[in-house]
Amino acid sequence: MARDRVYLDWNATTPLRPEARAAMTAAWDLAGNPSSVHAEGRQARRLVEDARAAIAAAVGADPRNVVFTSGGTEANALALGPGLRRGGGQAIEKLVISSIEHASVLSGGRFAAGDTAMVRVTDSGLVDLDHLRVLLDGPPALVSVMLANNETGALQPVTEIAELVHQAGGLLHVDAVQAFGKILIDISALKANLLSISAHKIGGPKGVGALVLAEGVAGLDALLRGGGQELGRRAGTENVPGIAGFGAAVRAVMAGLDEDAARMEQLRDRLEEGLRQTRGVFVFSQNVPRLPNTTLFAVPGLKAETAVIGFDLEGIAVSSGSACSSGKVQPSHVLEAMGFGPELAKSGLRLSLGWSTSVAEVDRCLEAWRKLSGTLLKLSDETQLERF
Repeated sequence: MARDRVYLDWNATTPLRPEARAAMTAAWDLAGNPSSVHAEGRQARRLVEDARAAIAAAVGADPRNVVFTSGGTEANALALGPGLRRGGGQAIEKLVISSIEHASVLSGGRFAAGDTAMVRVTDSGLVDLDHLRVLLDGPPALVSVMLANNETGALQPVTEIAELVHQAGGLLHVDAVQAFGKILIDISALKANLLSISAHKIGGPKGVGALVLAEGVAGLDALLRGGGQELGRRAGTENVPGIAGFGAAVRAVMAGLDEDAARMEQLRDRLEEGLRQTRGVFVFSQNVPRLPNTTLFAVPGLKAETAVIGFDLEGIAVSSGSACSSGKVQPSHVLEAMGFGPELAKSGLRLSLGWSTSVAEVDRCLEAWRKLSGTLLKLSDETQLERF
């Protein structure tokens, strides 16, 4: 009998939590439109508002400032528009993004190409604060950075970034899609003005997310216009089952956040200790704060796509740091931005853990790696890498 598969690609998406499945099943049995005033409509509205309250509580926001979207990509697109302002302050005129952002942010949203600037990152994957200071000179800017990088897991110094941005009269958007549910997030403590999150990264369904606003943010221009849903900030009948599942996943993840984070960090450290026994293994962003569940590593000479296939044949799902949405393998733009050459930028392998990952699964991954490294890696003299 074939061995059960091991899933170590939690940063790509997560299994649906039982709590989310149950909430969605119950919601599918409701006939009402949440904008209707009759009893059926009020039932649906209650599910939406309960989820909104759960999300707001999880990030320290007012429920009225949670805008439901179709996912993290739409949340980012909604945030990235000129005209945003704090209270009666000057409207935003330009966009500053880091070079390691998700494609939905790198696209620049609704800003013209000439009004968008890109800030460098260090070789550890953190925003270059000195370069940011230079780019903030001039008209007020919206700065968009991800709290945790989806490839390396590196955590940005968001509060320091926020202080620089606010001193320059700008606003800060934080893409927290990868960080939400893995570390504690508070929009006020981060000093962020806008925050993007997604359901399917925390055990909720795919196709639902949210943009969270801090108090005092004005000028948000709706992407979708029509009805007055989401206080006029996102038209269209709300995805009630998806939102209900999102809320249930949030409540479940927050109930075990600290315990899960500590356990995953121990497993990650065990995993990296085993990986480092292979000569030449390099773990990216290992000397800066990272998510507790994420390891991105490479060995010069090892093609990431070959290793991903090898792991898959061993029954283990991992991902390449260089795979793009089309399925074609390209050098990782994150590693390139960090200053690594093509050899390493094409070699990154990401292992990401989740709430159900076990010691046995980590050890099985290491067992597979020992087998693969002995087969795939060769020293410069063409002899196989010694097995251990």
